[in-house]
Amino acid sequence: MSKINKLIAQLCPNGLEYHKLGELGQFYGGLSGKSKDDFSGGKAKLITYMNVFSNIALALDVDDKVRIGENEKQNTVQFGDVLFTASSETLNECGMSSVLVTETDALLYLNSFCFGFRLADRQLLNPAFSKYLFRSTEIRKQIIRTANGVTRFNVSKEKMKQVAIPIPPLPVQQEIVRILDNFTHLTAELTAELTARQSQYEYYRDKLLTFDGDINWVKLEDIAVIKNGSTYKNFNEGTIPVYGTGGIMTYVDTFAYDKPTVLIPRKGSIDKLYYVDEPFWNVDTIFYTEINDELIEPKFLYYFLQTERLENLNIAGGVPSLTQTMLKLVKIPLPPLAEQARIVSILDKFDALVNDLSSGIPAEIEARQKQYEYYRDRLLTFKEKVS
Repeated sequence: MSKINKLIAQLCPNGLEYHKLGELGQFYGGLSGKSKDDFSGGKAKLITYMNVFSNIALALDVDDKVRIGENEKQNTVQFGDVLFTASSETLNECGMSSVLVTETDALLYLNSFCFGFRLADRQLLNPAFSKYLFRSTEIRKQIIRTANGVTRFNVSKEKMKQVAIPIPPLPVQQEIVRILDNFTHLTAELTAELTARQSQYEYYRDKLLTFDGDINWVKLEDIAVIKNGSTYKNFNEGTIPVYGTGGIMTYVDTFAYDKPTVLIPRKGSIDKLYYVDEPFWNVDTIFYTEINDELIEPKFLYYFLQTERLENLNIAGGVPSLTQTMLKLVKIPLPPLAEQARIVSILDKFDALVNDLSSGIPAEIEARQKQYEYYRDRLLTFKEKVS
């Protein structure tokens, strides 16, 4: 930290001016009326909502033959552009960003659920610095204030023009990138180890939940009733968790159901299932299930549905979506309840090893992440220069 302090003392001792995005560049939209299903195998590439949300500016192959209008061609993503998600079901997840930090000869396009920002002077910000800056707490607070909505919140590009950012001298930017890259590298190593453990867990889970012989198979609708969620806006604050696609959103004083259930996202991260055995409420982007526990252990159903890769049932080209009609037909095995309980007991132990945030690798990753966020926000908070 001593080097960065020396650089700041030398290059910007009186603080930094903050500049509004609307003064620094312009926003542009993604492709409309097209989805990843329209594109396959070409030199052009499509960047999706989930790429941006996950802070990975990767791209899918796009067919060269896709008809792209002249106006849309002007909106190709370029090196250094900051990419944003346009909406989310929670305010805290609105306007998540990613930055194209690698130059490429491929034509890059955003899908319609995203938008981009391009500096008029691309020398002002190191793209790797932008990657950290727009995820910092100070800037995220401003971005969140640009969104509005009820069950889904949409970012206003007009209001985004008022978001103010600091622009430190390039040597300061580069030193901040060096420090934060070291933090993320350590976390990446731990994440890679956790990924290997998760692959091992999934292998044994899938093996335990592969059945042959005389096992009875039924449709999901035969052992569970799938229920829609709804808004929580009219409730008071409380202790009941409210679940959306991304997990717990808030807490209220009313519950929708109070028995063990499997929550299945209807939109968004449809592969992210939740097992809940306490009273809860759920919003309309996620289903809950009323399970017949005389036929099936609720947690056995949870583990088995994980093996079914429900994301393969996606019916949408933009934000992934599932329907009750499709889910009801998913085939479920029904071994004896004692065998179900045995399998659940084994998988619970594996699951704790790779997912328990109170111990093991997940706990270490969480500690590293908190350390990184602390230093990121400290490094990216500057004294504002008084004019």
